[in-house]
Amino acid sequence: MDDAGALRTELADHLLGDGVLHDSKWLKAFRAVPRHEFLPRFYRQLHSGDWERVTAKHPDWLRLVYADRVWVTQFDGDDTVTGGTPTCSSSMPTIMAIMLEALDVHNGQSVLEVGTGTGYNAALLCHAVGAENVTTIDVDPNISQRARERLLRNGFTPTCVAGDGALGHPERAPYDRLLATCSVATIPPAWLEQVRPGGLVVTTLHRPIGAGLVRIVSNGDGTGEGQVLIEDGRFMPLRAHARPPTLAGEGIYERRATTLPLDTVVDPASPFEFFAGIALTDVAAGHDWLAHPDGSWVHHHGSHVDQGGPRRLWDDAERALVEWHELGKPRRHHFGIEVGPDGQFLTLNDLRWHL
Repeated sequence: MDDAGALRTELADHLLGDGVLHDSKWLKAFRAVPRHEFLPRFYRQLHSGDWERVTAKHPDWLRLVYADRVWVTQFDGDDTVTGGTPTCSSSMPTIMAIMLEALDVHNGQSVLEVGTGTGYNAALLCHAVGAENVTTIDVDPNISQRARERLLRNGFTPTCVAGDGALGHPERAPYDRLLATCSVATIPPAWLEQVRPGGLVVTTLHRPIGAGLVRIVSNGDGTGEGQVLIEDGRFMPLRAHARPPTLAGEGIYERRATTLPLDTVVDPASPFEFFAGIALTDVAAGHDWLAHPDGSWVHHHGSHVDQGGPRRLWDDAERALVEWHELGKPRRHHFGIEVGPDGQFLTLNDLRWHL
């Protein structure tokens, strides 16, 4: 076995050992599909904050390719720059495995993948269910073309399309499954129109606080319902669903004491974070601040907070913590999701919150 083959096996065994792979077809796919063929170059962030370009000439290239890590492959929609806002990546294999398992796809079923990216995930799908059953779409025609070439070079021939993934790809609908390897603020209706009744949509909610993987059973008419998954997952947003950055404000403010750490509210590892995102819709977070597009903001100083603007965001966060305790401290997987004619909602028992 060559070095790449050994590293592929090591990665697949790692995913199996961590309990994120269960279905043998995905284990075989991760052992067989060469990730390095889809990552001839990528970028890693150094401790200084700068980005380093890594290619096959780099002594650690192959080892890094098969590490269980996400690798950025493009910034600001421009393939010629190093640094900026990442707009394309090869997802962390653990998250890929979790989403592929959640897709619950079987031989002969058709899949639409939204967000072709490098093409590696499409290759895994092709290996598992056959290229004739896989359609993959990306908004960036250059990314789509490169992925098509890499897939073909490695013996995979899915239908590759350049276009707006939010619109799906009606030409090959209906699909049995839809997998979006990008995040969305709300579920595009086209997805639930193009997935046949009883089919599944697996994607990620794009929320500044409280993002998460969701799986929705389609009704085939633009509506559906499902659940938030226990596993966390965060992806770059579908470009049409990206939000402009929000900055913490200045001006008149109120200072008061607090015993609530900021990490309890914003750290994805915090059990409260998902519910905090419900209470703090559209609130962005930094290492010591919160801010909302309406001009409300918080600076957190450990033992006290400064807050200004039209709303008192930290008061909202503290009230949400009390409510969360009263509800029994529900975790993300206790929440459902509904997409109906009257809107899109997160649900908990008989409670509903607009997405």
